[in-house]
Amino acid sequence: MILLTGGTGQLGREFQNLFKKLGIEYIAPVRGELDITDINTVKNFIEGKEIGFIINCAAYNDVDRAETEPEKCFAVNSLAPANLALEAKKLGAVFVTYSSDFVFDGWKNKPYTESDIPNPISIYSESKSEGEKRVFAAYEKSFVIRTSWVFGMGNNNFVKSVISWSKERKKLELVDDQVSSPTYSKDLAEYSWKLINSGKFGLYHLSNDGVASKYDEGKYILRKLGWKGELVKVKTSKFNLPAKRPEYSKLSSQKSEKIIGMKMPHWKNAIDRFFEEMEEGDQ
Repeated sequence: MILLTGGTGQLGREFQNLFKKLGIEYIAPVRGELDITDINTVKNFIEGKEIGFIINCAAYNDVDRAETEPEKCFAVNSLAPANLALEAKKLGAVFVTYSSDFVFDGWKNKPYTESDIPNPISIYSESKSEGEKRVFAAYEKSFVIRTSWVFGMGNNNFVKSVISWSKERKKLELVDDQVSSPTYSKDLAEYSWKLINSGKFGLYHLSNDGVASKYDEGKYILRKLGWKGELVKVKTSKFNLPAKRPEYSKLSSQKSEKIIGMKMPHWKNAIDRFFEEMEEGDQ
């Protein structure tokens, strides 16, 4: 059986869809049923259950709010994954958790590999980097998968925001100095599962192929929508955000793709399929 935490989020929902399709037994407790930041609660919940995998999709993702809620952010992104890893070790189960391209400072200007040294520049990114370290310190049979700019049917995300803005505004300003790769939660779940089943534990990068700025991504979405407004390039500094963002944080998925034996689809293809999924949901 698989224990899936954070099952109501974008990635968690996709794992649930995938496991239903594959006929795999899983449990996905909601937050009220399992507080993963409390080690005793985790122990009590797991007791008596035959769990072979623990996949943690829970995360504190509000990058700006984290600057004023560091304890809450670290509890979810650092402490909780370590708690779950320790319990997975006791069970002899495989542990999986997710991290972020934001662990890097963004000064490299070419795709980051797993051998690159993190240099967090915000509370959120520090919490993610610390979570990685704690997990590997707790349990060697772990997968830590870094990804970037996740979008999907569950929760709000940049793609949904652009669609919403297009309905309300005739002029949009999008930044061109944040560059990475949009990643479709459906692809992330499916490719992660292939990677997890390799049994080759460790640190991995997994994001859709290609590179885009937020401006590039938005432009592609707006073109698909047939939006006739004015799109303007601006710099991140214009918005005076509480947390710093890396300027370039594209992740190289080569290590993962070599093990999986398949290349991640391009981000434009991923957005195309996301639009198809939204249209099917509206029918």
